[in-house]
Amino acid sequence: MLRSIVNRYEESAMLSRLQRALSYSFRRTDLLRAALTHSSYANERQEGLDHNERLEFLGDAVLELCISEELYRRFPDTREGRLTAMRSSLVKQQTLAGLARKVGLPEVLALGKGEESQGGRDRDSLLSDALEAVLGAVYLDGGFDAARGVVSVLFLPLWPRLEERKKARDNKSLLQEITQERFRERPVYSLERSFGPEHARIFEIRLELSGGICFRAGGSSVKRAEQAAAGMALAALAPGGGNLDKDLPDSAGGSGEAMVRKRGSEQILEG
Repeated sequence: MLRSIVNRYEESAMLSRLQRALSYSFRRTDLLRAALTHSSYANERQEGLDHNERLEFLGDAVLELCISEELYRRFPDTREGRLTAMRSSLVKQQTLAGLARKVGLPEVLALGKGEESQGGRDRDSLLSDALEAVLGAVYLDGGFDAARGVVSVLFLPLWPRLEERKKARDNKSLLQEITQERFRERPVYSLERSFGPEHARIFEIRLELSGGICFRAGGSSVKRAEQAAAGMALAALAPGGGNLDKDLPDSAGGSGEAMVRKRGSEQILEG
């Protein structure tokens, strides 16, 4: 039973609507029922009912592989770090919960009375887990090709477009992508000081990369200063830009000219 509905005809109609929304028809509807059964419902019934936690575990892995494969195919020239960021955005809890609502999962979930009273039917974490469980059930019922097909349908409006991806590649994003791939670490930004009158405040940012390489840049806002420092780091990391003793242009539009200069074990960007 779903949502304590005894009428089998109505239950069947609800399952049919869900399968149409998924563009997939289950051969074993018991797998679908298990995917829609929360542990709170099974525990209250004490009838040895299957619930969806194990299917969620499986579906999480299936979803990640489907998304990874599609991103790899769509963006053949994109670095691993950026692919990882795009995948994280697609499989985050909020995104999955939105898709669960779109296909009507809240209406067909079997929840215990306690979970129901606490608003579980509209909780993002519960809905995203349920969607992963459904994908796990699809995989067991029809194999990887079936799961891939359902993921393709669900995520069709969400795949990043190449034009959007290019626009999003600001200096900070590019630097994080490169440093994660090259050093397996993220750049660290810190506000060193701010100075000047309130109407013309200047913020000075210190950016540190792996190995103690540091850059400083100023800007009219913290974000502008961070972008300026990231632009200098990108110039230093670019092919032919490895000599950090050289003057480097400020590619992020910061104020004034900037220069990287050695100071002890640090590389300091001064602008």
